[in-house]
Amino acid sequence: MQLFTPEQLTSIPDRIEALRRVAPLHGMPEEELRWLAEHGLERCAPVGAILFREGDEANDMTILLHGEIQVTRERGGPMAIFIGRAGQITGLLPFSRMKTYGGRGQATAQVWALQYPRDIFPEMLRAVPSMVQRSVSVLLDRTREVTRLEQQAEKLNALGKLAGNLSHELNNPASAAQRSAAGLLSELRIYGRHKFDLGGLCLAEPQLSALHSWQDNIRLRAPINHTTRETSNEEAIAEWLRTHGIDQPWQAAPDFDEAGVTTADLEELSQLMHGASLGVVIGQFASSLRTERMAQAMLDSTTRIFEIIAAIKDYSYMDQAPIQDVDVPQSLETTLAMLQSRLGKIQVERRYAPDLPRISAYGSELNQVWTAILENALDATEGIGRIVLSVKQAGEMLVIEIWDNGPGIPAAIQNRIFEPFFTTKAPGEGLGLGLDTVQRIVRRHRGTVSVQSEPDSTCFQVRLPIEPLQAY
Repeated sequence: MQLFTPEQLTSIPDRIEALRRVAPLHGMPEEELRWLAEHGLERCAPVGAILFREGDEANDMTILLHGEIQVTRERGGPMAIFIGRAGQITGLLPFSRMKTYGGRGQATAQVWALQYPRDIFPEMLRAVPSMVQRSVSVLLDRTREVTRLEQQAEKLNALGKLAGNLSHELNNPASAAQRSAAGLLSELRIYGRHKFDLGGLCLAEPQLSALHSWQDNIRLRAPINHTTRETSNEEAIAEWLRTHGIDQPWQAAPDFDEAGVTTADLEELSQLMHGASLGVVIGQFASSLRTERMAQAMLDSTTRIFEIIAAIKDYSYMDQAPIQDVDVPQSLETTLAMLQSRLGKIQVERRYAPDLPRISAYGSELNQVWTAILENALDATEGIGRIVLSVKQAGEMLVIEIWDNGPGIPAAIQNRIFEPFFTTKAPGEGLGLGLDTVQRIVRRHRGTVSVQSEPDSTCFQVRLPIEPLQAY
């Protein structure tokens, strides 16, 4: 730590009194406190001082007597991982494997501390025997706190990815619905005028009935024509409209073409209507088609939004008991729905055995397992490749396999990928807790998870008991 020696050193009795207020040292005998007071190097630092940087070598144990130090880590974005306050022991401790500082330390209040270099540790442990147990206790507390914060950061990172996927998925139908609603408002005004003009024609009942039949016939054929037609008749329709004196033929031609109207249909209509009446009917019907198409687009978009919301509820098992009878293939499909925006150029192959039993499990936690493994597969294939999902029964176990054709995991690190904080990703792209979480969840269900990998073929296999009654 880059602390500074004060010009006026504090007396030994004052140091001892300050050490008594350090929580990890409570109950320490007087002679041990005196040794720490006499052999500690007194240090101080003003507010705002940078005491160490991420990656700096750690060589000292520091007992913080006054002030506050905030440690932040740049990986994955600035994140406060530790706040050292008066009454704490920090830095390198005896028995610690710490070699470098894991973040940048800055004084957020004026610091007063006692510092003990690494080379004095053996002498300190002989003179202050209780420091053995106290150091181990501090190390355990530190490990638990850092692990908790890292796990929280991993959850936030996963939540951020999920939110990004959902935002992308919801944006398209929401935008389409908004555009359709805006267009529908103006088109309804146009449609109203056309209906008024049509009413002004005072058509006889036989002629009106024939017109309704013609329009109904077009609507019945429209879906078939729209999906199977490979060529466009828009230019031919526009030319027909021009030759028959229809104003602004370019407006109606696209609508008629999309609805599958042909020039033969228009010839049939021209037998029913003539002159100005033909123009009124064509304008009214084109406006009607546009209005219906916009309404259908709104219906399709809102249906898609409700489907996404339903998938979210299924994914999170919202409003359900913690333990459910889980349909694993459906659970995989729900997870795929959450990752839909990343599956653009990925070929997904399903190999689900028929008549698979449901398993008793924490449904939302299993979805975390599938999400972590699938995201690794998507990262490995870089969004272009093939993923195979396989579910089958083997005795009293359900075997789930997720394959990808990415570059594979090097053999030298395959036995480490489930270790907490181990990651091959660049700084800021992962904390190395995804597969650790996978392993913990699978073990909680009394199952196993393993990996086999070689170039172009990586398989994560999860084996779960169908009836893990004692797992809970």
